Amino acid sequence: MNRFVACYALAVTVIAKGFFCVQISAQEWSVQTMTLTELYDLADRQSQRMRISEVALQAADEGVAAAKSAMLPSVDLSLQGSYTGNAFMLSRGFSASGTTDYIVPGVGTVPIENGKQDTPHWGNSFTAQVSQVLYAGGAIRSGIRMAGLGREMAELDVEKNRQEIRLLLTGYYLDICKLDNQAEVVRQNIALTRQELEHMKARRGEGTVLQNDITRYEFQLQSLELTLTKLRDASAIINHQLVTMLHLPENTLLSPDKNELETEMNSLSAIAGRETWQQSAADNNLGIRQARIAANLAEEKMKQVRAESLPSIAIVAENHLFGPYTQDLIPKDCNVNVWFVGIGVKFNLGSLWKNRHNIRKAGLEQRQSMETVALVQEQVETAVQADYTNLLTSCTEVKTQQKQVELAQQNYSVVQKRYQNDLALLTDMVDASNMKLSAEMELVNARIAMLYNFCKLKYSTNTL
Repeated sequence: MNRFVACYALAVTVIAKGFFCVQISAQEWSVQTMTLTELYDLADRQSQRMRISEVALQAADEGVAAAKSAMLPSVDLSLQGSYTGNAFMLSRGFSASGTTDYIVPGVGTVPIENGKQDTPHWGNSFTAQVSQVLYAGGAIRSGIRMAGLGREMAELDVEKNRQEIRLLLTGYYLDICKLDNQAEVVRQNIALTRQELEHMKARRGEGTVLQNDITRYEFQLQSLELTLTKLRDASAIINHQLVTMLHLPENTLLSPDKNELETEMNSLSAIAGRETWQQSAADNNLGIRQARIAANLAEEKMKQVRAESLPSIAIVAENHLFGPYTQDLIPKDCNVNVWFVGIGVKFNLGSLWKNRHNIRKAGLEQRQSMETVALVQEQVETAVQADYTNLLTSCTEVKTQQKQVELAQQNYSVVQKRYQNDLALLTDMVDASNMKLSAEMELVNARIAMLYNFCKLKYSTNTL
């Protein structure tokens, strides 16, 4: 028993200290009221995902520069030092004895003894080669266009990540707003419940209210306070996710700008027609634009594969400086300089039959990419249709919930007066209170859902 008491006391102490720490940290919150636009701008600057995509875009820029460098001339330099051993001359019968006739121009035949020949040992070689491609079957220009299309794809990836981050931030932002609004509704109902409890306790002294009635309303109050705590905790979790995503200090508390949200909701009274949104999606949707770029890439790849079956032509200039001269029967200890300029033609004859399957494969991939464009267009059209319909449904739901809140408030007022005049039961009062709370909460959810569906429609058209 003593051990149990000690453990219990320790647990109470730890909880008390934790509660004390929470209270201290709560006093250190830095509240920042932000609009959605400010949140978007902050994410563009500080989101890790945006940084990664921007680095990928810079790498694509370098890829374009590298592809263009293939049009520049190539210069190869080679410098070599060597040690050459003695030459050894043999007869045609591989005998080291006897002599070999050596023809010297202007002198005649001179017999040279077979065997080891004195040879200059230290050698050097310097080679410079310059070449400029004149024609490569279009492979170089196709490579440059592919690099440019790759850069466009990386640029669209940046914008796509920006749109996805904004939709995610919008969800978090509206969730916080919804939870705050729900918490405000609960606080108002808590105030009404406490006020009603005071009236009931006063009537209890007059003997017109039973203690059981007061107990049930106190239970209702405890339930509302628990709901308020859960809403605050849920809001704290989402706030932490936002703060982490935006790399803000941990003690930052983001607060939605209610005026901006109210303006956005009021602007939804005039929604553009469905055809307008479909046209906007056809012009701006990043998925469609990326699919078209992928089709262009497949076309350029087809050109490159075909270029492998075409000859390449280049201007070549070389200069060789080497020594000693060992290409003669008797090596000469001297340096020799030789240069030439010419045109080189290279053609892989085997590509005429080896490259056929690659050409067919590239053609099928090009056809597949064109079919993908059509598929993406269908998917985007379906998504815009669904999001537009959901937006209209949520607008209707908001109007319905507004009417239900009005009716619930009227019902609560009537039941409250009847209860105060002993014309209604406590259960009627509790039911009316719950109906009023439920209607107000549903209205908050409907308004936030309407705004989220509007943002989702803008995301489908990539105009968020």
